[in-house]
Amino acid sequence: MSRLSYFIRRTAITAVLIFLVASALFFFFRAMPGDYSSLLVQQGMNPEQIAQLRADWGLDEPIYVQYYQYITNLLTGNAGQSFRFSQPVWELVAPRILNSFVLVAPAITATYIVGGLFGAYIGRRRGSPLEKSGIISVSVFHSIPDFFLGIMLIALFSSTLGIFPTSGMLSPATMIQVQDQAYWQRFLLPEFWRHYTLPFMTVLLYFMQYPTLIMRNSVVEVSDQEYLHYHRLKGLPESKLLRKIIRHASLPVITLYPISLAASISGLVLIEVVFNWPGIGQLLVSSVLARDFPVIQFVFLIAATWVIIGNFLVDLLYGVLDPRVSVAGDED
Repeated sequence: MSRLSYFIRRTAITAVLIFLVASALFFFFRAMPGDYSSLLVQQGMNPEQIAQLRADWGLDEPIYVQYYQYITNLLTGNAGQSFRFSQPVWELVAPRILNSFVLVAPAITATYIVGGLFGAYIGRRRGSPLEKSGIISVSVFHSIPDFFLGIMLIALFSSTLGIFPTSGMLSPATMIQVQDQAYWQRFLLPEFWRHYTLPFMTVLLYFMQYPTLIMRNSVVEVSDQEYLHYHRLKGLPESKLLRKIIRHASLPVITLYPISLAASISGLVLIEVVFNWPGIGQLLVSSVLARDFPVIQFVFLIAATWVIIGNFLVDLLYGVLDPRVSVAGDED
């Protein structure tokens, strides 16, 4: 029952945090200089359209009425109308969320698999030249700004070697061909994977420092524990011993994975701009330049929700992997 109460409490806290973020965004944009309603009036709209817009969003009402209308619209899936594209914000953002997720989820997952294994390998060779060179290499890649790392990969593999395309998810000609097909089918095209390689490599190289160094430190710590000395005395082969070490040392890496998956959305902004990847990061930058405030407000909400849910998953993961967390929480 203690674990169930722990999950219920964390779920309630997550819901409250998302509500507070949505409320903070509402008051932040209305606290900006100038009349907020004037920002929502698209140029060229006739008086009837302006009146309808004000009525839909309660812009002529007191602030608490506007706030109620805003929350009600969000709960019913109405995030407003984009000025720039003249279409509902959700219809504009939804495919961009999928595009960003397709980029970041496999890349971060591969980063933690490769980085975790590499960290375990160099952790078992403590003090060797391999360990030192491995730590230096992942640190150098992370010290380079992510957008500049992407530019370097484009210069090498696109401009110099001509192996991969420079930008986009598909070529313009292919986009025209697949526009009437199901959206997910474009992810199966060989051309998509050629466009996908460089941004994937950028995310992997930039974020691999975290799992590598954390796994290396955890392996070094676990390797000195008594139960491993017992297995060594039994004559357990090195390969099986390494598997046991990885299993016991992987908890910090596993719990960090959802956080990195959520936090990486902020790092994707410049990567998506460099590669012209049609995700929410690229949409956010273009919307800021176009002053498309309904889109900006909703993208901020999506990004914050992404991070909050990532931390929520970490809490649940701790509750499953370490029962002491729920017990401690109940005692508090």
